Amino acid sequence: MYRELHEEVGLMPEAVKILGRTSGWLRYRLPKRFIRRSESPVCIGQKQIWFLLRLQAPEQDICLDADDDPEFNDWRWVSYWYPVSAVVDFKQDVYRQALGQLVDRLSPGRRASRKRRGKR
Repeated sequence: MYRELHEEVGLMPEAVKILGRTSGWLRYRLPKRFIRRSESPVCIGQKQIWFLLRLQAPEQDICLDADDDPEFNDWRWVSYWYPVSAVVDFKQDVYRQALGQLVDRLSPGRRASRKRRGKR
């Protein structure tokens, strides 16, 4: 998690506080049309453990080009459940599961509404 945090947004471990993590691996499979059989190894999906982090550092510490091959060119704060509707459809269930497991780790007064937690 710390490696990804630095690679993707340029933050060091002391820049965040871990509030929670999913209870186990969350998995999704790629639809056949997205599987690149010409690559080695062939990726058929992914398993992930998600972490809920609180940014402790100033926002100015976020650096999207900390890695030689940046994955992002912009960032913004969004509402808690927004990523479920913004991600490609075959990942939506994993996002819903992860956010559902982590929502109770938000501090009181910052809790996300649970009414959007269920499937649409």
